[in-house]
Amino acid sequence: MRYVAGGGVGGQQRHIGVAERRARLGLRQRLAGVARAQSPEEVAESLVALHGTDPATVYLAVGARLADPGRTVAEVERALYEDRTLVRMHGMRHTVFVFPAGLAAVVHASTGLANAAKARAGLVKDLVTGSDGRLTEEWLTEVEASALAALARRGQATVNELTQDEPRLREQFTYGAGRSYESAHTVSSRLMRVLGVEGRVVRGRPLGAWTSSQFRWALAPPHPELAPAEAQSELLRRWLAVCGPATEADLKWWTGWRVTEVRRALAAIGAVTVALDDGVTGYVADGDEGPLAEAVEPWAALLPGLDPTAMGWQERDWYLAPALRPPLFDRSGNVGPTVWWNGRVVGGWAQRADGEVVWRLLDEEGLGREALASIEAEAARVGAWLGGTRVTPRFRTPLERELS
Repeated sequence: MRYVAGGGVGGQQRHIGVAERRARLGLRQRLAGVARAQSPEEVAESLVALHGTDPATVYLAVGARLADPGRTVAEVERALYEDRTLVRMHGMRHTVFVFPAGLAAVVHASTGLANAAKARAGLVKDLVTGSDGRLTEEWLTEVEASALAALARRGQATVNELTQDEPRLREQFTYGAGRSYESAHTVSSRLMRVLGVEGRVVRGRPLGAWTSSQFRWALAPPHPELAPAEAQSELLRRWLAVCGPATEADLKWWTGWRVTEVRRALAAIGAVTVALDDGVTGYVADGDEGPLAEAVEPWAALLPGLDPTAMGWQERDWYLAPALRPPLFDRSGNVGPTVWWNGRVVGGWAQRADGEVVWRLLDEEGLGREALASIEAEAARVGAWLGGTRVTPRFRTPLERELS
């Protein structure tokens, strides 16, 4: 049953139930044993996007999917900072992700352009209002040109280093004057974020270890300019190939697009409708409506906070029971570290002060000795490649705090 703009469909829908959705997840999200990847690039290509808001998430998410995670840190750093085959940039929902470098143009055109226009307009408004007209749009244009020139000379630089070259970046203005959230904003922090959303700068090497949230900026590598509608179709096609079937609500949430844009892209790629449980309609990429060609052996995984699989869909009941959400999510909807068995979340994990990996089951339905042994082995695997490194999630959740 092929998607038609406006909701019309024709033909017979195939049913894809929870069991098959979980099997697809294990294979396509590189979590089942037979599907483990050989490199960070292979992981990123398979998942389309790795959450990058918490720097450690990128490494932990890749390590969970590599056949040999021992060189995870070195290999991710190579891909991000030496070969530049992966790039950390703003993407969907104003969120920082790590993408395959070849996808940067698609993400920028499909999502970044609209976000950038809003971010730029908001900065100019706040700047002028919060400085009583002292700082103007023309002033900002001059300062950002100077800052970008300084960044080009340095190659990579922290905000503090850029302010040495362009002191006007230190200027402050008042945000939300007279309101409960009134605060002083610095031009440098807001401007660099806007330039990031516009695709003109990207995040470079961190300061310190790979777990650090402090980082340098670098000029974005050049990429071709694509038509937004063309880019949206390409991004949706790639995502459905990994995460389909997905509902319209899933697609709208993940992309951050308007529903009209989602529907237009679905029609453009010839997406196929399938029947999910409870009479819900889902979408898969053209040619992907058939059953899986290979069997999936049971698998276990320990995934980090903000992992792209745990955060991949808005409607999550098919892999995460509603009762598990309070201990595993913070108040803003960020997921913490999760324990998986055969396509569903069954618990959470954390590290103690000495680096020991500990975990707890929250849903033991159908779990036997094989499941417990596999989870224990996966916890040992994660602990071994982390070594003595202590990782604290940026967004802490009730269970993670308790376990740690």
